[in-house]
Amino acid sequence: MTNKNITLITGASGKTGSRIAARLKQFQHPVRLAGRSNSTDLPGSDHIHFDWYDESTHIKALTNVDKIYLVVPVLDVNPAKVMIPFIEKAIHEGVKRFVLLGSASIPADGPVFGPVHQALSNLAPEWTVLQPSYFMQNFTEGQHVSTIKNTGTIYSATGDGRVGFVSADDIAEVGVRALIDDKPHNTAHVITGPHSLTYGEVAQLIGHVIGKTIQHISLSDEELKVGMIQAGMPANYAAMLAGLDQRIRENGSEDQVTDIVERVTRRSPISFEQFVQTHVGTWK
Repeated sequence: MTNKNITLITGASGKTGSRIAARLKQFQHPVRLAGRSNSTDLPGSDHIHFDWYDESTHIKALTNVDKIYLVVPVLDVNPAKVMIPFIEKAIHEGVKRFVLLGSASIPADGPVFGPVHQALSNLAPEWTVLQPSYFMQNFTEGQHVSTIKNTGTIYSATGDGRVGFVSADDIAEVGVRALIDDKPHNTAHVITGPHSLTYGEVAQLIGHVIGKTIQHISLSDEELKVGMIQAGMPANYAAMLAGLDQRIRENGSEDQVTDIVERVTRRSPISFEQFVQTHVGTWK
């Protein structure tokens, strides 16, 4: 009989899933990469077609799996409707440990990730919810890259609100520990970098290093929402994201620094200054 020791990585091509998969391979933990694309940059890995909305892809994905890294389906404001039945099926198939990628902006009683968070804490034998602040990689792999390069601007509706920006590498390290530590974490981890910064301060940091003036353009909530819709985002998801920026600006919802990276991984989190120095070529 085959041992049930595979870790299933959903969102395997994403910022955290790809990094977690690579680290698990370094530790010689067998991984199965799940996604709608069959391409992988991880040699020797097991890749399987997986679609949250196609139940016929679920059982094969779960075969001989004992741990799962869960990433919500993209642009779905109600992922619980497909994720909770999958979690229940996984538990029935013998999966013991689950790690969910959530958000520091959204608590367990909040929307989107919240119902999945609650389901895991109620149903799963062993569980962790990662609640990272905004990703530093949004400036190198995400929505801000092209505006920094092309127009020297960063757009948000956060005003002077502060954010504990965190590197996806640090999020992944916490996620790996949550997956492989002997003792289950059975908690939520709010994951931040070592400092909270305004988008204006981020613009100054990047500009100083690349020798170019970078400006933060503070939008209204409506301007941000309309811009995201024009870029192809569903209106309800754009409204949700604009609401997060509003909470950062008005309530300081992301103005926090935690010691989770150091406590869980035994090393200091990457600072934004370190991140910029490492990725300076991205913006030139």
